Amino acid sequence: MEKCLYVMMIKKGKSYNKVTKAVIERHVENLRKLDAEQKIELCGPFNGYPGMAGMVIFKTNNYEEAEALCQLEPLVAEGYATYTLATLHVADQDNNYLL
Repeated sequence: MEKCLYVMMIKKGKSYNKVTKAVIERHVENLRKLDAEQKIELCGPFNGYPGMAGMVIFKTNNYEEAEALCQLEPLVAEGYATYTLATLHVADQDNNYLL
């Protein structure tokens, strides 16, 4: 069975410089909730990557579920950021690195 993760790249929007501590707290609370539900593999901010805020790698059942989670992300839902979502086909020892 193919193993996929879904990578959300969070891009800073035009109003990103207006993000407040309260917005960041809502963002972090959302991440905590998703982590508690075991829907996050990895997440974090970027440094030195202009225009990019960060990344979330989702462990969801399908692309559509990951897409729905992206749209609920407070930075996106409140208009501070946009995103792209990509499917990552996991290559590992279990699947002989997709060979």
